[in-house]
Amino acid sequence: MAITSSQDAGTAVRLPASEDRSTFAYVALLALGVLDAAAYSVIAPVAPTLAAQTGTGPGLIGLLVATFPAGIVIGFALAGSAIRRQRYSALLLLSLGLLAAGSLGFAASSSLPGYSMARFVMGLGSGGLWMGVTFSTLQRWPGQEYLCMSRIFAAYSVGGLLGPAIGALGGVREPFLVYLALVCLAAVLVAAMPPSRHHPAFGSDRSALRSPAFRVASAGILFAVLALGIVEGVLPLHLAARLDQAQIGLLYAAMSLVVAVSAALASRFPPRAMLLGAHGLVVLGIGLAAATGAVPLWIVGLAIGGLGIGMANTGSIGVLLQGVPTERSVTAIVAWSQVGIVGYLLGPLVGGTVAQVGGFGLLGVVLLAAAVPVLALGVSLGRGRSAA
Repeated sequence: MAITSSQDAGTAVRLPASEDRSTFAYVALLALGVLDAAAYSVIAPVAPTLAAQTGTGPGLIGLLVATFPAGIVIGFALAGSAIRRQRYSALLLLSLGLLAAGSLGFAASSSLPGYSMARFVMGLGSGGLWMGVTFSTLQRWPGQEYLCMSRIFAAYSVGGLLGPAIGALGGVREPFLVYLALVCLAAVLVAAMPPSRHHPAFGSDRSALRSPAFRVASAGILFAVLALGIVEGVLPLHLAARLDQAQIGLLYAAMSLVVAVSAALASRFPPRAMLLGAHGLVVLGIGLAAATGAVPLWIVGLAIGGLGIGMANTGSIGVLLQGVPTERSVTAIVAWSQVGIVGYLLGPLVGGTVAQVGGFGLLGVVLLAAAVPVLALGVSLGRGRSAA
């Protein structure tokens, strides 16, 4: 994987092959992205077992899943001061500690309130980890933000593959103990990361929150993560009618591979085009999987939906980075990340309630309603740039 850096003249040059320290840092950040995303998706194959163990339906399971993004939103905000002081390693290690504590708590719990508290703590750690990974990447490779962040998103998609694979181990306790072990290994990676050769000062600019690019990027990530929340927090209860825990884990791992490839390839194309094109794929694919009861159609639907989610992830960060200067991006990226995680909170809550009341087939309607305003904003952004 080639890593490039911008010189003062603005030209991009490839780092020498001897830059092992830089390469190690990049690999470590990618690994942290994989681990963070696995914290999201490990719950998907476990959800039907939790429902059976606690005697709850889609509504309460959606509420349990939503405690994780609720913790993430708070974690984002708490991480802001560490970012401004460039305490990236400390932030990463603290975040891993919270993930470890939450994983241990989940493995030791046996009630819905206990599971909810443990997932909330994991969410706090996940929020800090995302901010640490993002700004460490922006710090280390200035001038290559879009390319490097597209690969970070691809790593997160690979984590979406790892999470279901861990969750497919069976039961409730075992998957979270395995995840705990991976968190401990990740802490060793962070401790061994070399310091960065670049020290850009990331500042805040609240005026960026009023820019059209921020609005479009935020709406796009909200839609993408809302769809992911529905897929991971509600849809497994539908799939459990024909698949067991291991099979659901395998299906979600395959979908995450599609998301990873899609996120990586999307960086080759204009961000706005990727963002707009993604919505039809997500509505079509996930709507198909939710409305049908045939396993082959589930496979096709999740593949199409995964392609769209990967495009939306990369497209949204691309639109944001095009519209907001990186050196003034702290406020914008924190707010954009919080908006995205609100989608992961709303997906299980709204999707679980709709599925409880009207059936899983209506999940496609929820996604269609969410897609319309994003498409309208994206089109208006294009018209504004054409007029300018």
